[in-house]
Amino acid sequence: MKAWENLAIFGGKPTFEKPLHVGYPNIGNRAALFERINDILDRRWLTNMGPYSQEFEQRISDMLGVKHCIAMCNGTVALEIAIRALGLTGEVIVPSMTFIATVHALQWQEVTPIFCDIAPGEFHLDPEKVEAMITPRTTGIIGVHLWGRPCHVEALTRIAQNRGLKLLFDAAHAFGCSHNGHMIGNFGNAEVFSFHATKCINTFEGGAIVTNDDELAEKIRLMTNFGFGGTDKVIYIGTNGKMNEVSAAMGITSLEDFETFIELNRSNYQTYVRELTGIRGLRPVMYDEQERNNYHYVVLELDEAVTGVSRDQLVDILRTENVLARRYFYPGCHNMEPYRSYFPLSQLWLPETERMAKRVLVLPTGAAVTTESIKLIGQIIRMVVSSGREIRDRLKQPVPALQPRVVQDQNHELSAELEIVPR
Repeated sequence: MKAWENLAIFGGKPTFEKPLHVGYPNIGNRAALFERINDILDRRWLTNMGPYSQEFEQRISDMLGVKHCIAMCNGTVALEIAIRALGLTGEVIVPSMTFIATVHALQWQEVTPIFCDIAPGEFHLDPEKVEAMITPRTTGIIGVHLWGRPCHVEALTRIAQNRGLKLLFDAAHAFGCSHNGHMIGNFGNAEVFSFHATKCINTFEGGAIVTNDDELAEKIRLMTNFGFGGTDKVIYIGTNGKMNEVSAAMGITSLEDFETFIELNRSNYQTYVRELTGIRGLRPVMYDEQERNNYHYVVLELDEAVTGVSRDQLVDILRTENVLARRYFYPGCHNMEPYRSYFPLSQLWLPETERMAKRVLVLPTGAAVTTESIKLIGQIIRMVVSSGREIRDRLKQPVPALQPRVVQDQNHELSAELEIVPR
């Protein structure tokens, strides 16, 4: 029997007893967190921009060197408020290679997302293609700093300025990262962060808008709190986007341990690179070591023509070993509803997005893994690729032990996957 025939997908025992997750939550100093929560309970100031929310905002502003930070209940609401505060209407150019919230935040407010392709061999908006897609109905551009790697900031800024467009950056993955020596958060008209449980810094659930524009910041604050300009005085239309005090306390606690989180992520990333470099048909997506990085996403690009197995087959194999690798962001927003129905021919102008969405996967890191578990993951991947075509052919055969089952990754959405039962 060949070694790969003992893989769990063929009925063997999974390598890991417990699942290894992408985006396993960072907790930080529990004692410090509980002390803050007890203080909140003693004060009975649970929300409405209390002292912890104010402190959290100030810490972020100081860390990023940005004038204004407005903390939010989550990153999606932050995107929606930023879009509305910027006055975006009509059409906004956006990548399809992003989490669906980036696009939904536009469509929810009846702004049409216009999908633009990514640059060849990259993951970010292609500035030349952005320029070509501008029409009289275009009011803005949303760039996405995917996996903590900055997009083409300068080129998008020039286009926006020359064409009189608003420029918003979705920086959900990029907290604590820099571009050309400047912290992300200082670009465009505004940038939006997510502090969801799966992010490097979390507030359980939360987000923030940061900007250096005084007038825009004032408008966002009003919109975040129903438009109240004082007690019993509503002066602007708004909604409820505020961050509560317990979430802010978690955010402060996370910030205090941020460098520890980064160091763990960096160590994991470097171990993965050592283990995966040199495997034919695989390319670890690298960080720019000249910049500040949070190292929170370990991304692998796979060329099926070389490996013999597809990205999806490798993901299925890893998941049966309890390595819950994920396909970020498959199949692309343009292939999800309602956009698939709105733009049925979008694949024709998104060839790079289509290609890359079938090639990348994200591996578990952070507190979910150890150096030894990363080495085991590397061994699995190396074994699979070394016998890729044999494994591909075997996977085409019926496997009685394998059956469809709906599973839920911790802190992630439901998805239909193939899974060995029982585990």
